[in-house]
This record gives sequence, C-alpha cells and structure tokens, in this order.
Amino acid sequence: MPSASALDAVTVDAAGTAVELVPPFERLQASLAERGVVRGLGDVRVAFAAEVAYYVPRSLEGRNETSLAALRREAVGVFLDHLAAGLEPDSFVGAFIGAIEFRPAEGAVAALRALRAAGLELACVANWDVSLEPHLRRAGVASYFTTIVSSAEAGAAKPDPAPFLLALERVGVRPARALHIGDDGVDVEGARAAGLAFEPVPLALGVVLPVLLALAVGFLGTFRLLGQRPLPLLRRE
Repeated sequence: MPSASALDAVTVDAAGTAVELVPPFERLQASLAERGVVRGLGDVRVAFAAEVAYYVPRSLEGRNETSLAALRREAVGVFLDHLAAGLEPDSFVGAFIGAIEFRPAEGAVAALRALRAAGLELACVANWDVSLEPHLRRAGVASYFTTIVSSAEAGAAKPDPAPFLLALERVGVRPARALHIGDDGVDVEGARAAGLAFEPVPLALGVVLPVLLALAVGFLGTFRLLGQRPLPLLRRE
C-alpha cells in the first residue's frame, strides 16, 4: 500500500467515472421517425443496448478516421437490424452519432479541479475509440487531464496494462506512485497488472476524489473534524 505522500498521479476511467451518457433514446426515436420508422422508446432502448454490446468489445478497432467510420457503420447496422428499420447504416450513422452526448459525472469537475490544484498529474484511461478526446472536450472535462489515452490509441484494451503504462509514460510517473479510479472489473484488473493502486468509484468522482485529495495533501484532520471516516483509498487489490 503506497503512502499518501507517494502519490504523484491519478488515472481515471471515462464512462461511468468521469462522464456519463446523456440518454439518447428520444433523439434516436425522433431521427427514426423523420425517416419513416416509428418505434416505441422501449424498442429503441433494446436496440441501443444491442449496439453498445457490439461496440464495446470492438472499440479499440476505431484507431483512425477510416477504421472508426467502418466500426460506426457496423455498430449502427446492429441498432437498425434490431429495429427491423429497413435503413442502410450509412444513411443513419450521422443521426446516431449526433445523438450520443456525454456530461460530467456528478462531482467530477470539482474533484478534478481540486486534484489538479493539489499538483497531481491526471490522465484519462478508457476503453474507447479515437473519438475519446473530442467527447471529453464536449463534456467539458478534457482540459483537466494532462493526457488522454484510449484503448484504440494504445493498441490494447483494459485489463491489458498497456493503456495505463502509456498514460504514465506521458506524465512521467512510475506505476508505484499512481492510483487508478474506475467502475469496472477491467479497471481493477488492469491497474493491478500495470502496478497501480486502485480505488473503485460508483459512477461519480465526487464520491471519492475529495477524500483522496485530503489524503494526498495531508488534510486527514479536516475530515475527522467534519465527522467523516477517511476511506482506505490507497489499497492495492
């Protein structure tokens, strides 16, 4: 278990940790209706879940503009097939991607800002295609990260240690002096494989990072005065 004074960097997962998806179902339903395909919201939700299930394990295939376009066509094709929409994927890719929007997870902006102010290097490490940085930029959180690493860029997906090690190489921090925060099994497995400490976060950074900040800068007494129990944040799983 590293001590708080040994912590120089924090790597952070994206979806479910730094950002969350703005529900796209009504926008997708409206775009389908504009093309003469009328479906209920429940059907759209099921089709979207099928698209996500197809996309997630293949996200690292979107390594450049050409391969990303191909991946998006395939994934949108899965969405349309589940709806028996009778539309060509190319005709709906723009509408589908336009409906995908992310916003900061609750507490994320304040926590990231505080950690940056404390002098910690921050890196986003996510299983995503090469569109990760633009999505984070539109969500308003990209500027808090020194570097942003997608599985597509690293050439391997978590739990492979490669994305973590690439991020730490860029910020000049050894794994033993870093901690990863995420919400999925691949986060804890990947952090362990790369040599980072790990702390789970249920959706919002604000649940844990303010306490982590207190640990990093030595303000445990503040939390005791507030009646809050410090969390065992720097354990290794």
